Amino acid sequence: MSDDDGYRGPTSGTDHLIEILAKDARKWHRFGTVLLRAVAVGVVAAAVVFIILMNPRPDLEQVVSTARVLFKFILTVPLAVAMIGLLDRIGRPAAPLGPWPWLLGGVGAVLVGGVGVELAMVPSSEWGASLIGTNARYCLMFIPLIAIGPLVCFIVALRQGMPAHPGLAGAAAGVASSAIAAIFYATHCPDDSPLFVATWYTLATCIVAICGYFAGRRFL
Repeated sequence: MSDDDGYRGPTSGTDHLIEILAKDARKWHRFGTVLLRAVAVGVVAAAVVFIILMNPRPDLEQVVSTARVLFKFILTVPLAVAMIGLLDRIGRPAAPLGPWPWLLGGVGAVLVGGVGVELAMVPSSEWGASLIGTNARYCLMFIPLIAIGPLVCFIVALRQGMPAHPGLAGAAAGVASSAIAAIFYATHCPDDSPLFVATWYTLATCIVAICGYFAGRRFL
């Protein structure tokens, strides 16, 4: 059979496969750079929105070293780092997840521990006030607003990768974006109770994660 009959032969087929694999490998390595750029632009976008919408609390310098305020950053900063690390894995097909799930587990353990300490130290009659706080609705509104920029950046970056599960990848991008937003919002929020953080920061994160899920299904 001649080449005119459309037969390319085993060698030609192998070359084509190698070409595809090489292209995927280049995309794999390029995704890390793309994600880092998305992080940088996303953080700047979050900072701009934060500055436009609100300011750091006036007593931040005095309270930033207190246990309750530090607790918010001990949660949000590692959560952002872990989720960005997971996004780097999710954007590469069949890549191992590495240590990032363990870091997420540690964040969860810190959250549960902080709530436990709060319940043990605060009289039960004050639990409701600690949970509701004074800015619950602002937390649910501003964390998602601040997270919009990072979420868009992460979705754009994931389009340059090869996520196997678009919806879950988008949800992970939403959690990463809300963690970045929560870091900024924590500098403004006067509600420092771990009960408040565990409830309202988590709900705000779920809102962004749901938006990210549908964005992933639509655009990835």
